Amino acid sequence: MGKSLVIVESPAKAKTINKYLGKDFTVLASVGHVKDLPKSKLGIDIENNFAPDYEVIKGKANIIKELKKAAKTADKIYLAPDPDREGEAIAWHIAQEVDKKNEKTCRVLFNEITEKAIREAIKHPTVLDRNKYDAQQARRVLDRLVGYQVSPILWEKVKYGLSAGRVQSVAVRLICDREREIQAFKPQEYWTVTADLKTAAGALFTARLAKKDEKKLEISDEASAKEILAELKDAAYQVAEVETKEVKRNPTAPFTTSKLQQEASRKLGFTAKKTMMLAQQLYEGVELGEHGQTGLISYMRTDSTRISAEAVTAARTHIEAKFGAEYLPTKPNIYKSKKASQDAHEAIRPTYFEFPPDVVKDFLSKDQARLYELIWKRFIACQMSPALIDQTSARITARNYTFNASGSTVKFPGFMAVYIEGKDVEEEKEEKLPVLKKGEALALQTLNPEQHFTQPPPRFTEATLVKELEEQGIGRPSTYASIISTIQEREYVIKDKTQLKPTELGFVVIDLLVVSFPEILNIEFTAHMEEELDLVEEGKVTWTRTLEEFYKPFKVSLDKAKVDMKSLKTEEVATDLVCEKCGKPMVIKWGRKGKFLACSGYPECKNTADFETDETGKVKVVERRVETTDALCPKCGAPMVVKSGRFGKFIACSKYPECKTTQPYSTGIPCPNGDGGTLVERRTKKGGRVFFSCSLYPKCEYATWVLPKDKEQESA
Repeated sequence: MGKSLVIVESPAKAKTINKYLGKDFTVLASVGHVKDLPKSKLGIDIENNFAPDYEVIKGKANIIKELKKAAKTADKIYLAPDPDREGEAIAWHIAQEVDKKNEKTCRVLFNEITEKAIREAIKHPTVLDRNKYDAQQARRVLDRLVGYQVSPILWEKVKYGLSAGRVQSVAVRLICDREREIQAFKPQEYWTVTADLKTAAGALFTARLAKKDEKKLEISDEASAKEILAELKDAAYQVAEVETKEVKRNPTAPFTTSKLQQEASRKLGFTAKKTMMLAQQLYEGVELGEHGQTGLISYMRTDSTRISAEAVTAARTHIEAKFGAEYLPTKPNIYKSKKASQDAHEAIRPTYFEFPPDVVKDFLSKDQARLYELIWKRFIACQMSPALIDQTSARITARNYTFNASGSTVKFPGFMAVYIEGKDVEEEKEEKLPVLKKGEALALQTLNPEQHFTQPPPRFTEATLVKELEEQGIGRPSTYASIISTIQEREYVIKDKTQLKPTELGFVVIDLLVVSFPEILNIEFTAHMEEELDLVEEGKVTWTRTLEEFYKPFKVSLDKAKVDMKSLKTEEVATDLVCEKCGKPMVIKWGRKGKFLACSGYPECKNTADFETDETGKVKVVERRVETTDALCPKCGAPMVVKSGRFGKFIACSKYPECKTTQPYSTGIPCPNGDGGTLVERRTKKGGRVFFSCSLYPKCEYATWVLPKDKEQESA
C-alpha cells in the first residue's frame, strides 16, 4: 500500500501538517499558484465564452514535476490549499496537472492547523467546489479584461507603464474624492467657554457652557464670547441637577479580517499587507521548541464572527481560572455576522489555549508576538462579562446660562480588564466628577474662552480605508491588503505618516477614467460586481453570464476611450512666462514625472523648468533641486549630479546637454558576491520596479529587490 499525498500551497503549512499525519502521508507544497494567465498577452478568448488561457507560472515547472512524481505512486491525493476561492483555484490547477482523470483526488478543508482539525478533514474529504473555483476565475478574468485593456490607453494618453485596476481604481477615487473635499473645505470660526469651579469641600472640576435661556448656545466670534464672559463674571453658580446612572458596555466581537487590519493599524502601526503576512505565518505554524511547528491562530481570511462551541468552552474555562467567576457571563456571548458575510469560516482566534502570548513570545518575532497578543486578547475579551460604568452628569446654572459637566467611573471592568478597542478619532477623556449635590453653591475660579475652527473631513488612513471599503462593499477581506499596497506601488497614492494622500498622477488618472469609464469607477457598480461573484460561488448564476453582462457595456466604453480620452502627452497649457533661451512662450506639459514647463518652440528649443502655482493661480518658475556628488565628470571635469530616469537614478554630468556623460547610481553598498563591485539602483523595463544589481554586470549577475545593509550600517 502506497502513501497518501497531501498537497498544500505553503512549505510552512506543509511542515506543520506533516507533524500530525505521520509516516503514511507525504506532504508537499505547491508554493502558491502553479498556473495563471500569461503575462505577455490578454490570455482570454472573449469570443469563446471568455475562455482563459492558463499556463504554468515561470519557475513552477520543477514543482509540478515533483508533485506529479509523488502523485503517481500515491493511493490517494488530498488537495489542502486554503479554504477560500483562491485556495480552490490552486487546488483545481494542481488537480489538472497531477490527476487529469480525477481518479484519486479529493479536497480537504480545515479552519485551523491543529492535529484534531487535520485528522477530521482527512477522515471527511469532499470534492472540488466548481462554483467556488468559477467565482475566483470570474474575478481573475474581470480584472485581466480591465487591466490589460485600459492600461494601454493610459500609456498612450498619459505615460508608459501606468496601469488601471478594476477595484484599485475605485479605492484611489475614494482617496481623491476625500482630498477634494478637504481642498474645498472652508473653516468656520466658533468659540467655547468652560468654567473651572470649586465645591464647598474644595474639590475642583470643569464644566462647559451649553445653553442660554434653555436654548443651545453657539458662539461664532470673539466679541460674542467676551460679551458672555462679562455677563458670567459675577454670576452665582449653582448645581441645578445631578444624575448618576449605571451603563453597561459590552465587549466587541472577535476579529474578522478587516477588523484585524484596522486594529493592527491603529494599535500596532502595521500596514494591512504586513498584518496579513504575519497572520499567515501564525496560521501556518511557527516553531515552538519541543512542541515543534504549531499553528497558533485559525484561518485569517474571514468576514464571519462565528466561533466554534469548542473554542467558546476553552475560552470560558480560561477566563474563570484566570479572572474569576464574576468575569464569566452566565451564557456564552454570541455575535451575529453582518448580512453580507459569507460565514464560511470562524472568526480569527487562537487555536491552543495552553499557548498564551507570554508562553510563546520567545519563539516569535517581535511583530508576530504583538499581533498574536492582539488576537488573543480580543478573543478572550469577547467571551467576558460586560463592563459596568457609573456615568454622572451635572447641570450647573449661572443667571440664564447653563453649563454641563460629566464624568465616569469604572464600577466593574469586565472585558476591559483584558482589551479595549482602538478608535480612529481620539475621544475626549471624561474625568471623574467630585460629589455634587442639587442646590449646592459653587465658587467660580476662572472662565476660559477658546477659539476653534471647524475641521475638514480627515484623510484616510489604512485603517479607515479598509473600513470604508468594507462598508461600501468594495473588494473582499482577502483583497484589502493588496488593494492598499498596489495603489501605493503604482504611485497613485502616497503615505504621509499614517495618512493616504493622492499624488498628482493619481488625480490625473482617476479624472480621465471617471470620464471614460464611469461604470468601472462607480462605487455602487463595483459593489454590485462583488455581489455577482458571491452569486457565482453560491451557484445561482454562471461565471460566463456575469462576464458577458459586464463586458458588453465595457467594450463600448473601451472603444470610445481609445478615440475620445484626452491625451495629456499632446496637451499644452499656455502661460504668461517667456523662454529665457529663445523668447517664445512657455507652456505647461505632462511628462513622466508630472507637469513641467517647456518651451513652445520645441523641438528647436528644448528648454524646460519646474514651476509652482500660487493661491491666485499665477505660474512661476522654481529652481530645480539638484543632488550633487563629490565626483567630477571624467570627460569635461564638471561636477556630476544625481538624476532620475525611466530606469531609476543615475549619475550625469551637470553640463548636460553639452556633455552627455552618465554613470550608474551607486548605493555605496558592496556587492554581497565580494567581487569588488557596488550595488547600483535600476528599474525593470516592464513596470518600472526598483531593484539593485552589481555595478560589474554582466560580469557579476547579482540582483535583489531589497537593498541589503552593509556591515557598517548594521553595526550603527
